[in-house]
Amino acid sequence: MISITEKTLQDLEFNTILQTIASKCNTDIGEEKAMAITPFKDKEALLTNLKQTSEYVASFSNNNAIPNHGFENINYELKFLAIEDSFLEVTSFKKIANLTETAITLIQFLKKFEDYYPNLYQKASTIDIVKLIVQRIDEVVDKFGIIKDNASPDLIEIRRSINLVRGKINQSFGMALSQYNSLGYLDDIKETVVENRRVLAVLAMYRRKVKGSILGTSKTGSIAYIEPEAAQRYSRELNNLEFEEREEIMRILKRLTNEIRPFTETIAAYQDFLSDIDVIAAKAKYAHKINGILPNIIEEKRLFFREAYHPILYLNNKAKKAVTYPQTIELHNESRIIVISGPNAGGKTISLKTVGLLQLMLQSGMLIPVHERSETFLFDRILTDIGDNQSIENHLSTYSYRLKNMNYFLKKCNAKTLFLIDEFGTGSDPELGGALAETFLEEFYAREAFGIITTHYSNLKILANELPFASNANMLFDEKSLEPMYKLILGQAGSSFTFEVAQKNGIPFGLINRAKKKIEGGKVRFDKTIATLQKERSKLEKTSLNLKEEESKAREESKKMENINAKIQDKLERYQELYDANQRLIYIGQKIDDISESYFNNKDKKTLIGEFLKMVEIENSKRKKLSAKEKKVKEVIQKKVAEEVKVIVEEIRVVKKEKKIKAKIEEENKPKVILKVGDRVRMKDGKAIGTIDVIEKTKATVNYGIFISKVSLDQLEYVQPV
Repeated sequence: MISITEKTLQDLEFNTILQTIASKCNTDIGEEKAMAITPFKDKEALLTNLKQTSEYVASFSNNNAIPNHGFENINYELKFLAIEDSFLEVTSFKKIANLTETAITLIQFLKKFEDYYPNLYQKASTIDIVKLIVQRIDEVVDKFGIIKDNASPDLIEIRRSINLVRGKINQSFGMALSQYNSLGYLDDIKETVVENRRVLAVLAMYRRKVKGSILGTSKTGSIAYIEPEAAQRYSRELNNLEFEEREEIMRILKRLTNEIRPFTETIAAYQDFLSDIDVIAAKAKYAHKINGILPNIIEEKRLFFREAYHPILYLNNKAKKAVTYPQTIELHNESRIIVISGPNAGGKTISLKTVGLLQLMLQSGMLIPVHERSETFLFDRILTDIGDNQSIENHLSTYSYRLKNMNYFLKKCNAKTLFLIDEFGTGSDPELGGALAETFLEEFYAREAFGIITTHYSNLKILANELPFASNANMLFDEKSLEPMYKLILGQAGSSFTFEVAQKNGIPFGLINRAKKKIEGGKVRFDKTIATLQKERSKLEKTSLNLKEEESKAREESKKMENINAKIQDKLERYQELYDANQRLIYIGQKIDDISESYFNNKDKKTLIGEFLKMVEIENSKRKKLSAKEKKVKEVIQKKVAEEVKVIVEEIRVVKKEKKIKAKIEEENKPKVILKVGDRVRMKDGKAIGTIDVIEKTKATVNYGIFISKVSLDQLEYVQPV
């Protein structure tokens, strides 16, 4: 059973994740449930929830999208159903019907596509499908949320009477309107509605001449609103009928409420199911946005997050179009504790928070942004000490607060604990605080707890190097610019680059040297050695990355070329087969032509038949007998090759046609040379060159040396003399 304190949730900014997920819910109940998410205490329930979320993510990319799960909150209706003799309003029944229909549709969908969504269906399969709820409501309420006329025999009669009376009111009102309008008693607007009753707009000077009840006047008092006497009689009858209608509707609603009341638990289960699906859908949408997946959850004590992203940082950087650097972190029995060192602003705290937040998210049923080959086991407790925890209310200093926190760690820390401590040992005298921090670290190590700490203390770096199952790590820095590269490197402590960073920021070299003299020479040499090693590591890392990229590119290019060569060879072989087949058909055609010509000359049928049979026998001897299946496959291949060749030939034709049109346009755009006697010319579509001897109107006599030809001038083109 996992135990998470409020402080850990706050340190890891878990509430920010919950707020983002809640914002993606469709319902207010879903939002409440999302904000109440905590780590699962039962492993089976956690795994089921994770698989359900993973299945929902898969629905975004397959053809069987999960249907709508939205609904209106019916908590108010459920409370009323629990009270005897109470009844619901029409709008409440409409909400219940819509919710029930949505839930049943979703349950039936998940049953139909159980192969795609086995875990979601498992959740849905525990809920009863009661179609009677919707049927009963549909018998009484129409799609617009109005009680149907046939909801009861009495209601039919009442509404029929209402319609008759309304007809009489309209008829009598119309007669009065016509009568008083013709007498000129009415204002230009003639009529209006007051208190849902039609009234005549009578000019104030004639109001005593109009029989009826005055229901009001205009603001200026120039118009009196009068309900005609005849219509008034029917209005009283209408009021009585409308009262009877309301009474009958109340009886219908009471009866319907009593029919629905036995299904209160089922309706509540529908709402609970849909709100759970709403939270799962919101988690799936969030996972889709951060590229979250379900890593392998193992029994072995090992945490391996490959290419892990901090989700909050990832989304913030994505909005700013900035780069987020992934981290690869591994903890196992042979390397239980990692001590991360190095200068500030290098990403140590983010690496620490990334591990804690992702583990917390995963154990709360959320997919996390890591590589698919990542894996982890489930911790019983996650302890954190991140940031400045000075307490004004309790008058505790940062160091006092941290000591109090360490005391809590010592009480709770065990072999299934993940602890995360930022700036371990700070807040007191460096040597004394470092010594105490070293003792704490030894204690956590002895209890076989898993953890990551960040520190600047050299003694902790040395201790991590000496302990068999602990290791150092540092955040990679560029060896020239001293800019952070935001990449965690395991196996080596990091220098704080104290003096290098100071020099880079313009601190005079003389002051830096004085500072160096004030501390022990051994510490300077130690830090310098670490800095040198870190720079070398940075160079090697860059070279290694470049080589890997080049090697990867070369492999990809080689693979592409092999595929292209194989495809070209395959096409050449198929085109050769097509060419050979066409050549054979041409040869057969020539043979048939020869035999036909021979028969044309000698009319010898016997010889003709003999030659044909001979030719057929020769061709059949070359054929290979194929099964129906082989024949079908061969025909498909031949058809495919023929279509490919047809496409290629068509492309060549188009290109040739375009070239021809282009040449023609160029020819037409060329300045025309006026031909005269003695010019060297040739036919536009010919090659032979001659000389013009005579020009007669549109004709020219061209001397080609061997022969003379008379040609139209339009068909000739000028040839430049050699």
